Amino acid sequence: MNVTIRYVDVDISETLNTFTEEKLKKLFDRYEFLVGAAVRFKQDENDHTNGKICDIELSLPGPRIFATSNEKNYEVAVKETISDLVRQLKKRKEVYKPY
Repeated sequence: MNVTIRYVDVDISETLNTFTEEKLKKLFDRYEFLVGAAVRFKQDENDHTNGKICDIELSLPGPRIFATSNEKNYEVAVKETISDLVRQLKKRKEVYKPY
């Protein structure tokens, strides 16, 4: 499991790192064909209601999978982004099923 976490104009948070890695570990355990993940946290100054953005890009055989979400806090953004990725991975897993 190769996870890279970047913060763009946001303070680094160890608890957010741990939370994100725990959620991604479940994803890596469930889908064995995943190679790595690149996570990016940033803040939208113009959005006053939400503004906490989480981008996750998964590396796997074939095209990469990308999802993003904009929520009130980063934990909710991580959960929402991972749920979007799961939806995409279910579709992709159909391709890897042996016949």
